[in-house]
Amino acid sequence: MAGGKLLAISDLHVVYKENRELVERLRPTSADDWLIVAGDVGDLFTDVEWALGVLADRFARVIWAPGNHELWTHPKDTVDLRGEKRYLRLVELCRSLGIDTPEDPYPVWEGDGGPVVIAPLFVGYDYSFRVPGAHSKEESLRRAYETGVVCADEHFLHPDPYPGRDDWCRARVAYTERRLAEIDPALRTILVNHYPLVRQPTDVLRYPDFAQWCGTTLTADWHTRFRAAAVVYGHLHIPRVTWYDGVRFEEVSVGYPREWKPRPPREPLRQILPRPAEEQRGTAR
Repeated sequence: MAGGKLLAISDLHVVYKENRELVERLRPTSADDWLIVAGDVGDLFTDVEWALGVLADRFARVIWAPGNHELWTHPKDTVDLRGEKRYLRLVELCRSLGIDTPEDPYPVWEGDGGPVVIAPLFVGYDYSFRVPGAHSKEESLRRAYETGVVCADEHFLHPDPYPGRDDWCRARVAYTERRLAEIDPALRTILVNHYPLVRQPTDVLRYPDFAQWCGTTLTADWHTRFRAAAVVYGHLHIPRVTWYDGVRFEEVSVGYPREWKPRPPREPLRQILPRPAEEQRGTAR
């Protein structure tokens, strides 16, 4: 992988024609480039299959972490699996395409900036990023419903066989912590999750009530505990770089056309390693 780059992107949402065309235009900079895809490829199984297939054909290696949209059981989807069964079917799809998932051995990037272990994660959310002043999940959800700021997950993302999405999240956190603890302590990591691992990135949301569908406080120390050189995430549709405890957090979303089209043009693939020479260290927020 001499000369290769570790690139990242998320929130492709290929249900939109403009985003599908964007995926068709994506190209590696060299035959050795790896690509991280941090979730929300599409809503329908066939769309996810198409987009990941395109990317797997073009990049030397693709690493995928699921977003909430892949896990939806949409009424228009011919694949009607729910919850964990749907997730495991997506894992099977990725494996058939040669794509790494949160259920596979973590790959090690040996190129410039390495060696680092790339750990795709699937932990979900547990409503612990609550509305300010809310003392329980139930109160936080009630206030969100009162304001009309409710994630579509409440209709389409089923937690089967778990009683709730928060129960599924806690089970995934326990499983993932065990796996991360097994990584060679001499190696640094790139942690890849659809949601931010800390709450601070959600502070800039236009609708603060939406934060409760954006992660869990259970991962708040993972970037330091598991020696992250960088954390890659999406979901918020606010592409930017922030720093927490000296660790770089990269939000790599494309987002919906109504969001990205008005912005100044930018390269949709974010370079994670090697660090771009012109990039300066930001201020932790």
